[in-house]
Amino acid sequence: MLGAMAAGRFAPSPTGALHLGNLRTALAAWLFARSAGSTFLVRMEDLDRAQASREYEAAQLRDLERLGLDWDGVVVRQSERFARYSEAIAQLDADGLTYPCYCTRREIRDAAVAPHEVLAPEGAYPGTCRNLSAAERAAKQASGRPPALRLRGPNTVRVVDDDLVGRVEALVDDVVLRRNDGVPAYNLAVVVDDAAQGIGQVVRADDLASSAPRQRYLANVLGLAPVRYAHVPLVLGPDGRRLAKRDGAVTLDDQIALGRNPAQVGALLARSLGLSVMGDTATPQGVLASFHPEALTGDPWRLDSGLLH
Repeated sequence: MLGAMAAGRFAPSPTGALHLGNLRTALAAWLFARSAGSTFLVRMEDLDRAQASREYEAAQLRDLERLGLDWDGVVVRQSERFARYSEAIAQLDADGLTYPCYCTRREIRDAAVAPHEVLAPEGAYPGTCRNLSAAERAAKQASGRPPALRLRGPNTVRVVDDDLVGRVEALVDDVVLRRNDGVPAYNLAVVVDDAAQGIGQVVRADDLASSAPRQRYLANVLGLAPVRYAHVPLVLGPDGRRLAKRDGAVTLDDQIALGRNPAQVGALLARSLGLSVMGDTATPQGVLASFHPEALTGDPWRLDSGLLH
């Protein structure tokens, strides 16, 4: 649980409409924060310059409001915080903890994974550019390929104790700090922002659980306070795959078009988390009155096709 002085947060990427899985996570994050008497913040992780937009941001905020979720203070945008990320990178660079990486995604994907890397998060880096000689680095630079910047990680398996899923083990590899287009990478930005905003607990979907050890380590080498994690099980479509547009009415607007109102959708989301709801409608404040974190289900929510059509 959060302490009274810590904050909770919901941090979507404004690259499209929020689907039921996003809204379910937002509800869980709000309940964790409000039940602890903590502030609840919204941050837009809008580093994707190609897809992120203010229109999507406005639509996402409107959906949160329609569900009855409120937040404190102004909405923070990562696109406006590059100076903070640059300061963190400069600190790591001064400590000798960075190096340029010239590998493409395909080269990383095609690289062999060593046996000890079975706990590696998706996209874990094999260390190709970690120890390039001066001549090799000069040749890479001469090719004209812009480098990304990576952390010199420990390349060991680290453990984070999660408040919902328990023990999370994953390899902490040489995570990207800045992409080759100059944009700060997700793992760095989220760690810097959570510390700057006083986040005490991160509630998010469990497809991100394997990144928690990476982020905990990065916070440690930056000298930042660690956060607690609570990873909520994913929402799955009728076919058992991650919920997506192909499944039908996956957004709040879609559900309203089918005849449900936001309070009915809220009740559906609350029940899917294993929470008790009286009747077929619910407000977050109503759910909060009887909320206990230990009541949350640890199982993914597989949507019935009848809810989506």
